[in-house]
Amino acid sequence: MPGPGVAAAALLALLVPAAAPGAGATGCEVLPGDRFDCGPERLLSREGCEARGCCYAPAGPGPGPGPGPGPPWCFFPRGYRSYRAENLTVTASGYTARLHRVATSFLPGDVGSLRLDVALETPARLRFTLRDPARQRYEVPLATPRASGRAASTLYGVQVNQDPFGLVVYRQRSGQVLLNTTVAPLFFADQFLQISTSLPSRFISGLGEHLTPLVLDTAWTRVTLWNRDMAPVPQVNLYGSHPFYLGMEDDGSAHGVFLLNSNAMDVLLQPSPALTWRTTGGILDFYVFLGPDPKSVVRQYLDVVGFPFMPPYWGLGFHLCRWGYSSTAITQQVVTNMTAALFPLDVQWNDLDYMDAKRDFTFNKKSFKDYPEMVRDFHRRGLRYIMIVDPGISSSGPPGTYKPYDEGLKRGVFIRNATGQPLIGKVWPGPTAFPDFTNPETHEWWHDMVKDFHDQVPFDGMWIDMNEPSNFVEGSQDGCPNNRLEQPPYVPGVFGGRLQAGTICASSQQYLSSHYNLHSLYGLTEAIASHNALLRVRGKRPFVISRSTFAGHGRYAGHWTGDVSSDWEQLYYSIPEVLLFNLFGVPLVGADICGFMGDTSEELCVRWTQLGAFYPFMRNHNDHGTRPQEPYAFSLAAQAAMRNALRLRYSLLPFLYTLFHGAHSAGETVARPLFLEFPKDPNTWAVDRQLMWGGGLLVTPVLEAGKTKVSGYFPAGTWYSLAGDSTIHSKGQWILLPAPLDTINVHVRAGHILPLQEPAFSTAESRKKGMALVVALTPDGFARGDLFWDDGESWQTFEKGDYTEILFLATHGAVLSQLLQASAHLDGVLLEAVTVLGVTSPPRQVLANGALVGDFSYRSDTQVLRVPVSLPMWEQFVITWS
Repeated sequence: MPGPGVAAAALLALLVPAAAPGAGATGCEVLPGDRFDCGPERLLSREGCEARGCCYAPAGPGPGPGPGPGPPWCFFPRGYRSYRAENLTVTASGYTARLHRVATSFLPGDVGSLRLDVALETPARLRFTLRDPARQRYEVPLATPRASGRAASTLYGVQVNQDPFGLVVYRQRSGQVLLNTTVAPLFFADQFLQISTSLPSRFISGLGEHLTPLVLDTAWTRVTLWNRDMAPVPQVNLYGSHPFYLGMEDDGSAHGVFLLNSNAMDVLLQPSPALTWRTTGGILDFYVFLGPDPKSVVRQYLDVVGFPFMPPYWGLGFHLCRWGYSSTAITQQVVTNMTAALFPLDVQWNDLDYMDAKRDFTFNKKSFKDYPEMVRDFHRRGLRYIMIVDPGISSSGPPGTYKPYDEGLKRGVFIRNATGQPLIGKVWPGPTAFPDFTNPETHEWWHDMVKDFHDQVPFDGMWIDMNEPSNFVEGSQDGCPNNRLEQPPYVPGVFGGRLQAGTICASSQQYLSSHYNLHSLYGLTEAIASHNALLRVRGKRPFVISRSTFAGHGRYAGHWTGDVSSDWEQLYYSIPEVLLFNLFGVPLVGADICGFMGDTSEELCVRWTQLGAFYPFMRNHNDHGTRPQEPYAFSLAAQAAMRNALRLRYSLLPFLYTLFHGAHSAGETVARPLFLEFPKDPNTWAVDRQLMWGGGLLVTPVLEAGKTKVSGYFPAGTWYSLAGDSTIHSKGQWILLPAPLDTINVHVRAGHILPLQEPAFSTAESRKKGMALVVALTPDGFARGDLFWDDGESWQTFEKGDYTEILFLATHGAVLSQLLQASAHLDGVLLEAVTVLGVTSPPRQVLANGALVGDFSYRSDTQVLRVPVSLPMWEQFVITWS
């Protein structure tokens, strides 16, 4: 702790005294782009507006009677008073102050005095909270790191504006303001909390889950967070809530902001540029991440919500599913067809078809009578198996006929309605009760149900769907009570207009709080229960794919992007969706390849399979009653193009697996937007029709019908086609690439070494095959890369040290490997080829571990050196050319 004198001086620098009040009229001279809405909950007349002490200026389109978004007609004057900060004092972790409301608010349940706590948690992470000191309010039950003491030196500075209260966070080095909440008044009422801030630039990305480009539009956009079963369309709240954004600054620096709040909320963006958080409960609990580069921002965010889980190796293979595989015979035929057509396949899935009357933890004793035997047969072939599980538990059977419901009732695991009885909604099996996954007993019950079923059918992972939770009746079979949770004073822009639309009653009761507070955590809490159940039951790394998500989901599970349509627009939108979920710490993500709803076309399915080969999670899934879209269902030419894409993915799996290790151990991204690698090049900031794998691979897919050329942005530097047949020396420019239907453009960035492996029909086979290296030299002859390898499925191999890690380096005409960590897992795997891109003059001789290699080849037109070798991967090697 600093001495009292130092502390007092620091506080004086921190506190900005109240400004002298100016003349009333001038407060209304606010540019349209800088206006903050004074009538958030309803449309106000001039009288209603001025009664709030606000300014009224009808203008163009807007939330007034005109169509489309625009500036508010009723807005706050400058200096509108709400809270005043007092008693700013130093604490062990930072500062604290009391806030008192100085003017009555127009909202019910207003909280008159607040406590501000500012914690200087790390040099790059600041946390500040606003709470009601008199009453314990709901807070998100997410375990976040507890910082001890305060960071000695920080990248940020903080100022507290006294009256009206506001907080300013800026960069110490440049003075760049990142947050300034003095731009609009703070509101803190029981069911309406609002705080606004300026933004340093118009580049803002995040705030999922929505169908949106990578960069959000700051021209009067409302982004709503409230998990909803909703087929993806723009401008609608979808399956997940991630109240985190990343902002770029003009000099290429980046910062991030996370609001740890799970209530229904709107985030409003406006052109000044500025942002308003508007939530309906809980507290205001903010983290600010100072980067200063975007990769560091993501890592700092994941330090708070958790690093991603490590998927099993087989989970990175190809997955195949369809709603409508209506028997074991049909499901087995699909696998047989895939094998006959020479397509790789790792995991076969089933949708609801396997169930008895669509009930969880049952199977149909007619059409799926040999279900357990089918799954064991898949295992004998080196395949894995996953089936769908919904949270809604059928409640309509006679007592004693359906164990999950009988046991659940007995153990009190279901969400309760206002009268204390299990709330009954309606999902696929008919009337259903909903497990409360915030209750520890529910986790035990869920484990028992998973174990009982796994004892019969040895499945390998779980696909958890409908977990927003989705409900086919509004609220419950008996409707919802009329109370302040069902009819809050402010309803964010949720699809359907009411919180209970498409889900259960907001006022229903869960173990930790009301569903009003916990709703958007439903999928996350189910994912945690499923992850833990699978770990206990199988004793190996869990594999869970979930539709509903919240901040921190990536620690436990992956995500697919839901019920997308089979159209070209959705093909494009899948790229920003995959990139955003990587920023959110959910790297295991992908869209249904070829689309889920509606009929696909052959060309769309080929292009989608080519892009899908570069989704971290690769699954083709289809709706019932639509055109078949398994890879073998198309013409021979289309099949050949899809087979190429699948073989390309399988050959890159060692590289992909190593990227997942980086995500799990160091908070990195797997699929990566270009701006993460090239933040100083503003041309990359909005690129979302391309994606990178790690820092070394750039993918440029075709996203439009009838196109055989595609334009891609290549940041400054050297880029080699992965095939080694062309080189791009870019100054930072758009380049038109040939892209016939059988081709997806993939480029390796100079300076990177990629570990590859000969593809096979499953990862069980491919993991034993020969490996190869692609070495992409910089103009001065340097490159590096690495490989992480373990048994592919054991729990916590990295944490236990049971893995192999190899560093590859190329410099001065040599490629060498260095064993950073050794284990037996690579024993028997040979390095069979090294391809060096960018060798400027023909080598006279090539040596591998000192021995002459006679049959190397070199092409002077492409400057590619190919060296066939046979070297044990588990020993260090050196290959030189001169």
